[in-house]
Amino acid sequence: MKRIFNWEQLPFSVIYAPFFFLWLYYWIKGRHFWFFSNVNPTLYFGGFEGETKREMFEQLPNTLYPITIYVDPSENIAYTIKRMQASGLQFPVAVKPDVGTKGLLFRKIENAQQLAAYHALLPFTYLIQEMITWPLELSIFYVRYPGSDKGTITGLIEKEYLHVKGDGASTLKRLIEQHPKAFMIADEQRELHKENLDNIIARNEVYRLNELGNHNRGARFINLSNKIDEQLSAVMDKINLFSKQFYYGRYDIKTTSLEDLKHCRNISILEFNGVGSEPNHIYDNGLSYIDAIKIIAKHWRCMYEIGKINYKQGAAYIPFFKGIKMFRASKKNTKFMERLNLQCKL
Repeated sequence: MKRIFNWEQLPFSVIYAPFFFLWLYYWIKGRHFWFFSNVNPTLYFGGFEGETKREMFEQLPNTLYPITIYVDPSENIAYTIKRMQASGLQFPVAVKPDVGTKGLLFRKIENAQQLAAYHALLPFTYLIQEMITWPLELSIFYVRYPGSDKGTITGLIEKEYLHVKGDGASTLKRLIEQHPKAFMIADEQRELHKENLDNIIARNEVYRLNELGNHNRGARFINLSNKIDEQLSAVMDKINLFSKQFYYGRYDIKTTSLEDLKHCRNISILEFNGVGSEPNHIYDNGLSYIDAIKIIAKHWRCMYEIGKINYKQGAAYIPFFKGIKMFRASKKNTKFMERLNLQCKL
């Protein structure tokens, strides 16, 4: 019943069902089914599906993202650890697939034994990254039109990781099942925290369930749109222009404070996502479903307009059948990762 009274907890396919008609409209108007596929020409599929983390980070100065190495599944784990040490990486580290989505298979790895287990499970390339411990994670949605050196920040949120707060009487299992977001992924949480499920959490003790800033992994979003100003916009313009042809999407950034970000210091870009990224400032804002639809529709209009400009400048749209093939391959990969995510006990 909890799902029924909160549109944010409905399945993604249900939330976006009305956009079939908007997609149809832009398909007819622009004469291209994948009307957004050339919006970010330097990202695979415009960043809609299947883009790699590597192609994102290669468009940034290495001072703006965590220390990162890429690991092939055929690589000997002893050699991987040597490469880690040579690059300056120390445990704990973050690991995630090079082609990933929804926070699937993201793990915090504490030691070489855990890394070996993760390495043995994954049959595809993954990243090992420095674990950034700065206290503030922000999501910044940014749109810039081709030919302009200034863009617009359309959304700014702070991410609060999924956690429960103890009452001195309830077990962790019960707190998970009663939590307004954790109950949605209760099976996953029970597996991840099986050793502590019967423990009673002390009153006011905060027990973190994960370190993922994804809405579908229970993160809470705090709206900071009133903090958007010219200073922050100038910093984001500067960051965005490094990648030259990244015009539309969302940056996930860790920093020590919003003020530091505005002064372009203590910044680590965890990743940036293209046309497949949601304007996630629609969540946890008390918006009605209709208001959320209006915000998404406004962003789609930007995608359409940027795509038209890029097309006139020589960036072709992806052909219909090629796009279908790419989309199906990506969905197949996502389902495979969902199964592996359940198998990964780390």
